Amino acid sequence: MNLKFVAVLLFLVVVLGVMFIYLKPIYRFREGLCDSSEGRLKYPQPSITHGRTDVVSVTPWLAPVVWEGTFYPVLLDSIYQKRNITVAATVFAVGKYIRFLKDFLETAEQHFFVGFKVKVYVFTDQPNEVPKVKMAAGRELVVRSVPNSKRWQDISARRMEIIQTLIEEMLKNDVDYIFCLDVDSKFHSRWGTESLGELVAVIHPGYYKDDRSKFPYERRPASRAYVAPGEGDFYYCGGAFGGVLAEVHQLAQTCRKNFEDDAKEGIEAAWQEESHLNRYMWLNKPSKVLSPEYLWQDFKARNSEVRVIRFSGVIKNYNEIRPN
Repeated sequence: MNLKFVAVLLFLVVVLGVMFIYLKPIYRFREGLCDSSEGRLKYPQPSITHGRTDVVSVTPWLAPVVWEGTFYPVLLDSIYQKRNITVAATVFAVGKYIRFLKDFLETAEQHFFVGFKVKVYVFTDQPNEVPKVKMAAGRELVVRSVPNSKRWQDISARRMEIIQTLIEEMLKNDVDYIFCLDVDSKFHSRWGTESLGELVAVIHPGYYKDDRSKFPYERRPASRAYVAPGEGDFYYCGGAFGGVLAEVHQLAQTCRKNFEDDAKEGIEAAWQEESHLNRYMWLNKPSKVLSPEYLWQDFKARNSEVRVIRFSGVIKNYNEIRPN
């Protein structure tokens, strides 16, 4: 009888010990503290009754729309740091656009996924002109040569093919997420883990207050970029999009094929790759949508709902920098 009692007592001690080990982190998380081995992580208590009421923060298909004040950076970073992720960024600096590369790279070092492993892939026809920018540990700059073109539309169109090939040949086993960004832009504030998702689109700053009847979608039914009147969700930027490799590969592959099939029939969509991207995003809803904070336009005054400008297109003379 005494032996049975001792056995039961030992069993209860073991069970309570296991429960303590596994439930203590959960209890600490509920308090707003987690992972005692790495120090206490503190962030404001989440609320479903207080927050941004001046903007839409979720789409009709329940994808988050990321604005300043809708996420906790410390919490998100702690989650993804444990996953040891690597983020790639692609940027094309062809022809006179090489002049924007230095600002892009220097500001990316200050604001783009700081504290994470990052690989920046620069595609240029002038590899010897790529500026020397000091990069933090775990961050890498890779330069790839590409030819120039007589038409800026052709340079734009070729991006999807190059992104598709890059993912297939170089990134599959080394990178978790990829963002494809315009070089004539620079970072001003944090762009980090809050932007991660399966398929990520950025709302265009020029049209986010407009009715969709005013969006510059491709309106010719003959084009594979066609979006019919009454269709469409938002108008997305061609200068910033991303996600996991498989999703971005599918996007790039589809847009490339549609562009090439249009070209065979003598059709060029209104805004080239941006038109095809918007058609793709209409049919394949992004899992995360980034607000215009993530690609503002420097020539525009900042609206009150845009509390932070994270990334923006710089002012330039298109007639001077683009091939004829």
